[in-house]
Amino acid sequence: MGNGDAGKGMRKGLTSYGDEAFSLFLRKAFIKALGYSDDALELPVVGIANTYSAYNPCHGNVPQLIEAIKRGVLRAGGLPVEFPTITLHESFSHPTSMLRRNLMAMETEEMIRSQPMDAVVLIGGCDKTVPAQIMAAASAGVPAIEVVTGTMLSGSHRGVRVGACTDCRRYWGMYRGNEIDEAEIAEVNDALVPTVGYCGVMGTAATMACVTEALGMMLAGGAVIPAVAADRMRHAEAAGARAVAMAAEKLTPDRILTPKAFANAFRMLLAIGGSTNGVIHLTAMARRMGYAVDLESLDRMGRETPVLVDVKPSGRFYVGDLARAGGVRTVLREIRDLLHLDCLTVSGRTLGEELDAAPAPWPQEVVRPRANPVYPEGGIAVLRGNLAPESAIFKQSAASPDLLSHTGRAVVFDSLDDMAKRIDAPDLDVTPEDVLVLRNAGPKGAPGMPEAGYIPIPKKLAQQGVKDMVRISDCRMSGTAFGSIVLHVDPEAAVGGPLALVQDGDMIRLDVPGRRLELLVDDDELARRRAAWTPPEPPAALQPERGYLRLHLDHVEQAHLGADLDFMAPPVRGKVP
Repeated sequence: MGNGDAGKGMRKGLTSYGDEAFSLFLRKAFIKALGYSDDALELPVVGIANTYSAYNPCHGNVPQLIEAIKRGVLRAGGLPVEFPTITLHESFSHPTSMLRRNLMAMETEEMIRSQPMDAVVLIGGCDKTVPAQIMAAASAGVPAIEVVTGTMLSGSHRGVRVGACTDCRRYWGMYRGNEIDEAEIAEVNDALVPTVGYCGVMGTAATMACVTEALGMMLAGGAVIPAVAADRMRHAEAAGARAVAMAAEKLTPDRILTPKAFANAFRMLLAIGGSTNGVIHLTAMARRMGYAVDLESLDRMGRETPVLVDVKPSGRFYVGDLARAGGVRTVLREIRDLLHLDCLTVSGRTLGEELDAAPAPWPQEVVRPRANPVYPEGGIAVLRGNLAPESAIFKQSAASPDLLSHTGRAVVFDSLDDMAKRIDAPDLDVTPEDVLVLRNAGPKGAPGMPEAGYIPIPKKLAQQGVKDMVRISDCRMSGTAFGSIVLHVDPEAAVGGPLALVQDGDMIRLDVPGRRLELLVDDDELARRRAAWTPPEPPAALQPERGYLRLHLDHVEQAHLGADLDFMAPPVRGKVP
């Protein structure tokens, strides 16, 4: 029972009983109940974060991934130990999974810290799980490697390929516009999600998988392998083996998650036409390392980084097609001259070395050459103006070109409930040229910043064939969505941001080429409105005296800071990009 290897394996983080030798004795006594031998308990320990849940179909293959990771750990001479953590699914988290991203990050960090492990393999997939895990890894400081569940396959509806969840929204819009009937929308519902895995379009889940590989926290080639593919299991096995080596090398996240690495991740976000949620998540991840994200620099990067990936909602194909085109490495090759190739990755090699070692490219149509992009600039533009003094985000690659410069009359909804009650009212005073405004739906106001920014086209306009309108909110939009939509207006209305001062009939000017968002009301009138403004009274159910919701409301930060809890990030020590 010697203590020569204190701080490693089963000797790491001993429970406090006032006698370290007894603490180890007791720990080994209990874990032997699971059948471990003394020899096994001397091996380096690799924790495996088990995020399986029957409430999370995107993680339906996690049990198989765990077995594959265990094989890799064992063949590399380590001891695999799985442990459960919180898991989050978009459709099964009330009121929104974003409300609990920080809770999952906190819980995962604490489980890594409090249990003996020399390295950890994190299994993510659905939107908020991967950023929560990288945030946790950044804070915990233990060698960590990410494995994602992989993309679901596309389905078929009456001979047309469909997939969650861009086609969910497209067909639902057709149903609201009376283009398809009850029977057909039921058929569509059966076809949209034919297998387990994350959404098969460039939504937040696929986006975060791609940026994590570019960031260096995932083995090369792993982001977009389909969930049901044999390669997905082989990749997981390789990650398990690599985790053992990372423990020996002490390859901790701080050596990988550098400002240059985050700049590479943002380049990937722009080149794939990724989810606007990626901006918030990467910002939160960077702040966990003490780096602030410079949104002005991000916008400049966007002007020189075109959208190259022809995948919905910005393009034609599905994420499984990107896998067949060579995956993330095919994209990285196209933007190689814009990347920091000296960044270290979990493989122990640099990003440049990984690209040099990648298989030779082959003919494909999914990743466009720089000379023939899907969209000439990056998918995301950063807006500012008197309506968004800090910032707002616009996914220009998924917008209607004729609405990129638009001035219209505001039609204001004060809350999610207000919108739900009035958006389809026959007497709603609205025209296709108007600007729909949703407020009090940000990090504090909703709370939890739901994906409600995809404000539905009012039913009476949808039935007239209107497909898009300018929409503005302080909440988020699913990465699977499309349309001319301004998001993350910051500061949010609930804390007194200018969005709180907008009234029905005000004129709003959107100028995406000029990166401006303006409320065309004179300063004196705005000052009068501000003097009369009082914070909105949230529903009783959202005024908790205890629990995580209380913690969230007291400490959540604004969107431009990543919407993390203010006490979770260290002091700023640098900038990204």
